[in-house]
Amino acid sequence: MKLPRRKFLRLAAGAAALPAMSRVARAQAYPMRPVRIIVGVAAGSASDIAARLMGQWLSERLGQPFVIENRVGAGGNVGTEMVVRSAPDGYTLLMVNGANAISATLYANLNFNFIRDIAPVASVMRTSVVMEVHPSVPAKTVPEFIAYAKANPGKIAMVSAGNGTIQHVTGELFKMMAGIDLLHVPYRGAPPALTDLIGGRAQVMFDVLPSSIEYIRANKLRALAVTTAARSEMLPEIPTVGEFVPGFEASGWIGVGTPKNIPTEIVDKLNSEINVALVDPKIKARISDLGSAVFASSPAEFTKFIAAETEKWGKVIKFAGIKAE
Repeated sequence: MKLPRRKFLRLAAGAAALPAMSRVARAQAYPMRPVRIIVGVAAGSASDIAARLMGQWLSERLGQPFVIENRVGAGGNVGTEMVVRSAPDGYTLLMVNGANAISATLYANLNFNFIRDIAPVASVMRTSVVMEVHPSVPAKTVPEFIAYAKANPGKIAMVSAGNGTIQHVTGELFKMMAGIDLLHVPYRGAPPALTDLIGGRAQVMFDVLPSSIEYIRANKLRALAVTTAARSEMLPEIPTVGEFVPGFEASGWIGVGTPKNIPTEIVDKLNSEINVALVDPKIKARISDLGSAVFASSPAEFTKFIAAETEKWGKVIKFAGIKAE
């Protein structure tokens, strides 16, 4: 039977619209079963706490459990690879953080490419790093410390939580931009590094603010500057490094990602719900309690931010010759 041309075109247009309609329908119905949020670091960490905050919020808003799974190992790369290998259907999410941007260059033989294989969904929060010294160090400002370091090249011990950690690369960025030579001493985690810094066995550390704030308030450590572009609400009287070293900026950050090729409608739905959470007073207060600030963005903005972070830390890692432990 021969169809009239007008009816044929109408049927063809309807058939072409079906895939788009089904995608929208899937996004409207999503989620229809529990969603996993993979965290590549241990329970109790900032990323884990952020995952549980967002997971509870999304569960309440979307009517399905968002279950947290800690898959620890290789600087977070075990969890990341697990998500990369998952189906791009919105039912496996990843808590992404600054370590992912660092690992892209630090680890030469990863089985995935973070920029290529993970789709950024939404940023959640940023944490300042603080430049702090033992009180015996004869420098009370960043310019004084730079002068002190230039007078003692290679003699000032800069401790960190380990090779390639945010503490380490932030210190290396400072060395590079300030033109100084510090002796890097890596530890297995921030607590032992802080112990030696407080004990006077080291002179300087670039640490995430939440783990150092109480030592600063107790005058066991002296804060010289914070590394974010703006001053921290937790230490409003402390200047930024950028006030003395133009262009300097570094921070820890956490967000949510998924495997590539997830339907755009699902990404947009998750982004919208997370951004609603970030203006909720209770969520904002909890993030502030962690020594962090709300960091909201669109998927496109978060994608651009991660690319810039990956490029920045890649340059620092190559310049300093940093190798994974």
